Amino acid sequence: MKSHTKPALRVMPAAQVQISLPVQGVLCDVHHAVLGLCIDAGQRVLAAMMEADRTALCGPKGVPDAARRAVRGGSTASQVVLGGQRIAVRRPRARATCEGELSLPSFLWAACADPLDAATMAAIAAGVSTRRYASTQEPVPAAHRPRAASKSAVSRRFVQLSQEQLTQWLARPIGDLDLPVVMIDGIHFRDRVILLALGIDTKGDKHVLGLREGSTEATRVVASLLSDLVERGLDADRMRLWVIDGGKALRKAIVQTFGQRALIQRCQEHKRRNVLEHLPEDAHASVKRALKDAWSASDTDLARKQLARLASSLQAKHPGAAASVREGLDETLTVQALGITGSLYRTLRTTNPIENLNSSVARYCRNVKRWGDGQMVLRWVASALSDAATRMRKLRGCSQMRTLLKALDARRCDTDNGLVRRAA
Repeated sequence: MKSHTKPALRVMPAAQVQISLPVQGVLCDVHHAVLGLCIDAGQRVLAAMMEADRTALCGPKGVPDAARRAVRGGSTASQVVLGGQRIAVRRPRARATCEGELSLPSFLWAACADPLDAATMAAIAAGVSTRRYASTQEPVPAAHRPRAASKSAVSRRFVQLSQEQLTQWLARPIGDLDLPVVMIDGIHFRDRVILLALGIDTKGDKHVLGLREGSTEATRVVASLLSDLVERGLDADRMRLWVIDGGKALRKAIVQTFGQRALIQRCQEHKRRNVLEHLPEDAHASVKRALKDAWSASDTDLARKQLARLASSLQAKHPGAAASVREGLDETLTVQALGITGSLYRTLRTTNPIENLNSSVARYCRNVKRWGDGQMVLRWVASALSDAATRMRKLRGCSQMRTLLKALDARRCDTDNGLVRRAA
């Protein structure tokens, strides 16, 4: 039975479409054709904008004007930025009657190096090698003469940009930062070491303070880094917590530079590894449990007694492990002695925050197979730090920073009073 409510379907006549041979060739590579079409359209728009700028400077073409301040000067071959490379365009020229050639605002905008630089740094941060950079860009038709994507061009651009970042890191003032905590650690690049200093302000925000290159973590290298931080504004009179991995050169340089204003916290994780290296496998579990119980104690005196008891129990069979427990024992309890608990204590008792930063640097530099001079290492590290700084999170436990500040102020008062009594 036919429905009377629905309209009857009409049969449309077949339509024939004739495609010319050039269009058929285009359809063989649709993506390439669409990209070329977009570039052509963009070039035409840019050409119209540049001509409008030249008209604003020189006046309408073919209209005499004795008061004009510029005249047309033909056109010249130029390049503009397209993502991560450059393409060729014709740039109209305008010459001032008495000052030489004038620039066109639209061309300056299109030729700006910022997008090209940003694309280069983003590609390298993502792990793209300079050899493969060109393959990550859109396949621009050869008629547009794409440039600036070759290995040598990308390498030159990265060297310049990373050198600028390094100069920025080394000269950046830090006097406006209140930093109650500073962590120092080293990154090894074969026979070179890059020392990094990570500061934590009163709100729990992290700041990369500086870096220094050397062959080892020698005292003079650390002292040079600390001297640079003080020259750039680090308050040397502030009571501050220094979290380090336990290197003797680090500790010596910090104490020599800041004296009693420096409280040293030895990384408990590094200490645990050092102790276990002196023990057989079957003793690891019990010793790790004893260390954990001591470092989890709420009372510092109790923790000190537990560690001393552990060292005594290891003395007979494993004297090396016992000596490792006793070495720097008090400095592994500094944060406990300040009364810090909870998540802030778990964060500050180790160098994990700066080691996470070191891991980011190592990932950034993973494509480098041959390291050149120290300047090359510094440039790559500075570039990696600039990339990592955009993703830094607040310190875990930052809500307890006020407790740490009060404890540091109290320790400073005790230190000052002790100096006054000894002077009297």
